[in-house]
Amino acid sequence: MPSHPAALDRSLLLRAHGLQRRLGDRLLWSQLDLELAGGDRLGLVAPSGAGKTLLLRTLALLDPPQAGTFSLLGRAPAAWGLPRWRAMVSYLAQRPVAGGGTVEANLRAPWRFRERRGGDGWSYGRITNWLAALGREPSFLSYDAERLSGGELQLLALLRALQFDPTVLLLDEPTASLDGATTAAVEALLIVWLAAGARAAVLISHDGEQIQRFASRTLELQP
Repeated sequence: MPSHPAALDRSLLLRAHGLQRRLGDRLLWSQLDLELAGGDRLGLVAPSGAGKTLLLRTLALLDPPQAGTFSLLGRAPAAWGLPRWRAMVSYLAQRPVAGGGTVEANLRAPWRFRERRGGDGWSYGRITNWLAALGREPSFLSYDAERLSGGELQLLALLRALQFDPTVLLLDEPTASLDGATTAAVEALLIVWLAAGARAAVLISHDGEQIQRFASRTLELQP
């Protein structure tokens, strides 16, 4: 489903300035500036090994920044605290993991943490609506999470993130294990979700055509 930029909230959400990353003696990128406004769908473009995943993890403050400053909704990380920042700037790993129990148990579990309690809580209706958009029946919630395929784990990780309405969604090859039809369904769901509020996404994909389809603009990583 196409987005309608004129209807989106274009307020500035995330700003990063002067970022730098070295691995040993190798400079991956430096003096990197990035701004995300509501509705942005930013595609990261760079060769393999250029530090795309490291950039996403740095934005989520899962890896400590080597240089540079960040702000989310005009506030520095210290003003939010790390748990709240990571809840609002949500990173989806390419190879997500699940805990024991069912898919539903895995979706319910994060609501126990304090930084999640300000939301509306677990919503069966919301999750099953998303499942329908992804071509899955409600019975998916009863699957054993430890027996899911790689693609099913990616769907679980996506639902687990979306239910908390993060401000920025960092997507690291989110459809790498999915077939074409489900990939298209994921892209359509994300575009609708982004258009429903002041939200933005950053996408890494090995599929250049996916970047062209999904991203509203691109950023090329350079040393």
